[in-house]
Amino acid sequence: MSIDLSGAGGHPDMDYNEHARTYRAFLRATQIMVVLLVLLLAGMAIFLV
Repeated sequence: MSIDLSGAGGHPDMDYNEHARTYRAFLRATQIMVVLLVLLLAGMAIFLV
């Protein structure tokens, strides 16, 4: 599945490049949070048990 970011078929007021940039930032932040949560849980398993 591909997404046309040129905006040729979309709404003229929509900033498709900004939307794609925001989505990539959201995905990156989600990945970082998952890694941090795994590290937190591993630390809890080691130091609290």
